[in-house]
Amino acid sequence: MGNKDSNSIYLTFDLGYEAGYTEQILDVLKENNVKAAFFITGHYLNTNTDLVKRMIEEGHIVGNHTVNHKSLVDLSDEEIKDEIMNLHKALYDKLGYEMTYFRPPKGEFSERVLKIAKDLGYTAVLWSNAYDDWDENNQGREDYGKSKILDNLHNGCVLLLHGTSKDNCNILDSVIKETISKGYEFKSLDEFK
Repeated sequence: MGNKDSNSIYLTFDLGYEAGYTEQILDVLKENNVKAAFFITGHYLNTNTDLVKRMIEEGHIVGNHTVNHKSLVDLSDEEIKDEIMNLHKALYDKLGYEMTYFRPPKGEFSERVLKIAKDLGYTAVLWSNAYDDWDENNQGREDYGKSKILDNLHNGCVLLLHGTSKDNCNILDSVIKETISKGYEFKSLDEFK
């Protein structure tokens, strides 16, 4: 969570695979002049390089969500390093982009995992507002999603959404506009304080 005295909101998305909504999400962000952070996996990079390139070109942050989205707490130090750095290298080799932010898969972490990520030059980013939006089979709850997001906004909020959610895609424009009308300002993780 960012500064509780600041009206800043940090919008982040997790993307393990493409469900067909990211292009529209990027369009909405562009129309509203909002920058977000997209935490991607190796699968996402390998199957959607053009979308990742667009994220970068439009000024969004691309963050490391590991190669295989495994629970890192169960892996050895070397396996954790490989999960992080193999994706880091792949993205750099494909698009010349240097990732600096890391989100542990499933939100599962330990002090050891965070230390390894930090030693690799990463800043770990968790969240302070999220809801059960990740299940593609549990969509069609747009009012529920808007309520979960808007009713839980707070100063310094790090908002986690999943780009695989049709609901998030459909409500994103109104969520952004209502968030701004409540007096909040969307900021980039690079402006985090």
